Amino acid sequence: MLYKYKTLYEYGCQEVDIKRSKFIGHAKQISSEEDAIKFIDDIRSRYNDATHNVYAYILGERDEIQRYSDDGEPAGTAGIPVLNVIKNEGLKNVAVVVTRYFGGILLGAGGLIRAYVKGAKIGIDAAKIVEKILFKKMIIIIDYTLLGTVQNDLIKNKYIIANIEYMDKVKLNVCVEYQNKKEFINYIINLTNSRSIIKEGEEIYLYKKDDKYLV
Repeated sequence: MLYKYKTLYEYGCQEVDIKRSKFIGHAKQISSEEDAIKFIDDIRSRYNDATHNVYAYILGERDEIQRYSDDGEPAGTAGIPVLNVIKNEGLKNVAVVVTRYFGGILLGAGGLIRAYVKGAKIGIDAAKIVEKILFKKMIIIIDYTLLGTVQNDLIKNKYIIANIEYMDKVKLNVCVEYQNKKEFINYIINLTNSRSIIKEGEEIYLYKKDDKYLV
């Protein structure tokens, strides 16, 4: 299981005109090869009047699955450049489709490569590159007398407090990076002088961009 990797936050779409040809970049995070194929088929259906719908995708913890198609463009001028953009950005579990409407001017091999690289990059940028990080929800149960100390220290150390429940005792739900959960348990034990109950909750992925977590 990957604890942290770069991927895309949402579906992104952007277009650019290059020598009268229109290139539309589409990019999206995928979870399976079936997901990638559906995404590609959806774009092909939506842009069924386009001259080409070039695609590439990467899938797996070690990028085990890598696929691409030139979709009728000269070999090596479309699919591979799009695939290389995904790889060069260090992205995992991502599919990109670049739609082209031919404008009547031939671009040549070099021009095609640059155009498809541009199309892939603008689609990826529109989809927002993020870190996808595995977290563990940790449940801390304490007396009310400890709430101020614990809450302030969690905030100071930039832990994510998902919510606080006020009952006979206080229950704090804190999101902790999965790999740091043992360290977190020791931290809370020391902070509360062992006057706390700590339980493990569910695992969740959160998205981080520019040191901020996205909802």
